[in-house]
Amino acid sequence: MTARRRWLVDAVASALVAVAIWAFFGHAFLNYDSMYALVWGDDVAHGRAPEYDAPVAPTPHPLAIAVGAALSVLGDEAAEAAFLALVLLGFGALVVGLFRLGGESFTLAVGALAALVFLTRVPPLNYGIRGYVDLPTVALIVWAAVLEARRPRRGPAVLVLLGLAGLLRPEAWLFAALYWVWLVVPVGQAERAAARLPAWAQRLGYALAGACPPRRAWRERLGLALLAAAAPLVWALSDLAVTGDALWSLHGTSDLAAQLERPTGIERVPELLPRRLGEILRLPELICAVAGAAAGLLWLRRRTLVPLAVATVNGIAYVAFAIAGLSLLTRYLFLAAAMLSVLAAVAIAGWRRLPAAHPWRGRWRAAGAVLLLAVVAFAPQQAGRLSDLRADIAERDRVRDDLRALVTGDEAARAALERCGTLFLPNHRNVPELAYWLDRRPTAIVSAIREAPTRDGAFLAPTPRAAPFSILDPRDATLPADEVPAGYRLAAANRSWRLFTGPACS
Repeated sequence: MTARRRWLVDAVASALVAVAIWAFFGHAFLNYDSMYALVWGDDVAHGRAPEYDAPVAPTPHPLAIAVGAALSVLGDEAAEAAFLALVLLGFGALVVGLFRLGGESFTLAVGALAALVFLTRVPPLNYGIRGYVDLPTVALIVWAAVLEARRPRRGPAVLVLLGLAGLLRPEAWLFAALYWVWLVVPVGQAERAAARLPAWAQRLGYALAGACPPRRAWRERLGLALLAAAAPLVWALSDLAVTGDALWSLHGTSDLAAQLERPTGIERVPELLPRRLGEILRLPELICAVAGAAAGLLWLRRRTLVPLAVATVNGIAYVAFAIAGLSLLTRYLFLAAAMLSVLAAVAIAGWRRLPAAHPWRGRWRAAGAVLLLAVVAFAPQQAGRLSDLRADIAERDRVRDDLRALVTGDEAARAALERCGTLFLPNHRNVPELAYWLDRRPTAIVSAIREAPTRDGAFLAPTPRAAPFSILDPRDATLPADEVPAGYRLAAANRSWRLFTGPACS
């Protein structure tokens, strides 16, 4: 297959996976962070400075904001749909990338199993169907690994993919930096550095490196360095242009983690890292991944090092987040989980890569069959979790549609919103959606937890039944669903939402 035809097949396969995900759920919507990307992108497209300092605003991701700006010409509904379609396409590309990585490094059976394992995990599906940019980020890094597996030390193409990923998530910066070192460290310098390491570390280093990188001219090294550094530079410059602080994203994200009482700190890593991975893959797949890593390092070492190295670097980035005081969230380990999916597939089907006469081929095949039975035995439980997720997403989408219908389609609600001043909410969850739909600045929509409603304001609250499906995190502060500011009267309502107006604008 020619390279052009292969890329076309992969693109079509990615789109088909995206359609299959949407068809399974039947519902999809953009989450809080992605809605803010659309709001800020619309600001950029209309020459306004994005309000990065809005209360409880998420980390600004330059590439997501640029996409939001480009899509703003389509109008609100079409832009949301297009942004969501791009995220789902990224999820599809991630699944196809795992298939290709497993196929390039091991066998097509390994690739197919790895893709199936990751595709059926609840956390990635939960974040993918809600439009988080983490899945496209992982897809870009996985495809960078695919290109590297196809042609070691490929160089610029890999750095371009890592650079795009680095405009969505900062952990990609570490991959780009390490890949640059992998490309340009001279032979003699690498050997002198290795000579100072313990013997076991030297053996591991030589196994990882294979042949030492070729000597490169300084001009070529500089060009590769600029590619590797482009993403953090663009991110810092965008923060500087908007806020005057080149490190705004770091400071803001750290402060927000403390404000929302998210788990942070290096002391939490030993507890949270394995727990987060277990939330994604569950116990049978984790056991398979450990077995696959061990078997791969014993008999397929060179092929196993790419997924193992990518997973390790993701773990290092997770530790770096802890040191920086950032939140230690499950989705920050999606890349490691994707690589562990490959290793789990290696445990089950990697034996096919061994020569027919290899003394361990038969034993590995038998062990793989046992591990496959263990995974299949837990399939009904996984199917139940997927069914629960589908029901939850459907309910959340219904509540979100009701919110949009009330504020944009109900005449009484629209008249009240035009008549009143500040719009108050029980919490911060729906600020970006309302800002986007109502063409308001995020700072003009305020959580009543942070500021008491004024007499000339409006107050929008979910019904008690809809309230659990209208928040980001059950731990986040919110007003009780039946609590209404004193003196406010009902102006409009539907099955999920109620709009109240203050005494000065009733």
